[in-house]
Amino acid sequence: MATGDPAALQIPSQDMKQRNKPLVKGMATPERVTITSGARKILDPCRLKPDSIETERIITVLDDTIAKLEMSSLIPHIIDSLDRFADMLGPEITNSLIEHQKLSNDMGNLLSSSEEGDTMRAEEQQGRFCLLEQRLKCSVRNVLRLLLANPSLCQALKYEAWARDSPAEEFIKAFGEFRNFILERLLTSPAEEEEKIQFMADISLQIKKNTEAITALQAELAAAIRTREEEIHKKDDVIKDLRNNIQDLTKDCKAGIQQMKQQGEKKQKEELQASQARCARLQQDVQQLGAQLNALVLEHRASELALRKRKCRAEMEIGNWIQKYDTDMGEKQAEYEEVQAAYAQEKAQLSLLTEKHAVLLQEYSQIEEERRIRREKEEQALKESATMNLAAIRIQALWRGYLVRSLFKSKRKKKKVKGKKAKK
Repeated sequence: MATGDPAALQIPSQDMKQRNKPLVKGMATPERVTITSGARKILDPCRLKPDSIETERIITVLDDTIAKLEMSSLIPHIIDSLDRFADMLGPEITNSLIEHQKLSNDMGNLLSSSEEGDTMRAEEQQGRFCLLEQRLKCSVRNVLRLLLANPSLCQALKYEAWARDSPAEEFIKAFGEFRNFILERLLTSPAEEEEKIQFMADISLQIKKNTEAITALQAELAAAIRTREEEIHKKDDVIKDLRNNIQDLTKDCKAGIQQMKQQGEKKQKEELQASQARCARLQQDVQQLGAQLNALVLEHRASELALRKRKCRAEMEIGNWIQKYDTDMGEKQAEYEEVQAAYAQEKAQLSLLTEKHAVLLQEYSQIEEERRIRREKEEQALKESATMNLAAIRIQALWRGYLVRSLFKSKRKKKKVKGKKAKK
């Protein structure tokens, strides 16, 4: 069987296609759990971006703290291998590390002397300890400032001095988990928390359903595999017959291949002559382009020299701006601390005034209630007085009318009596 025959290569590929087809056409595929973008945000809120300036500031402070912790944990290993890192660090950082090592040794000696029960007085030991502790803190801050001012140096030190003490590594890892927890709490609202719980319950139910479907499909798969193996055995017999036919075709192809070789050699000679003429033309073009290239190289070298000068000036300006930035940030930090202290004092005063306001508000409400009751009583008294006055006026009017009518009646009687006497 010839290895270059295309028919010989086609049959295994067809068989592999048939192997990759579904084993059972009617087999039900398990329902897939579709996770939307909102669900991904619920499951992993750390992938979200902070949606407020306060959140970004908190996360930035935590990230800066993690970077400082990582660098501070590498300081003892860098000091132990200071000769190896001296060229990388530079004189300023090296001197700062040497001073830090001296302070650490002094602190260790002071602690050992206090543990051994030295005769030095306890107050002096406490004073020296506080002074050394303050200087050691300042030294660590200075070293971190110098290291973090050069990010490429920090990255190189992380690769070179990768070893850390296990407590420091655990603390950095725990602080990173704390950072992720804070971010999740800041970005997750109560509604999202309930939605997350509901989503997880739906996922658990869907997984249970899928497990049952997979169990049923595995049984169908086993039966389909057995059927498939029988089909493959039949196809192997067909392949054997086809191989015998291919051997017959190979003999017929050899004659055709010999004829094609002769035609190809003739055509190759013609193309060789044409390619030699093209090569001559291309050689001329290459010489012209080489001259142009030399002219461009000279021009670009001059521009490169000018750009390098500009780069040096820009690096010097960047260094000056970095120093100015450090100074300004120190002043801003001091101003921030003053403002923070004033804010705390005003907040305490505000709490006292709030308490007094609550007491005064309660008293004011009581006074208003008393005034309202007094007004209602006065209005009630005025209404009663007006009603009594109106009643008195009406009674007086009735009494006067009664007197006038009685007076008229007596006069009428007298006139009638006189009239009667005159008639007589």
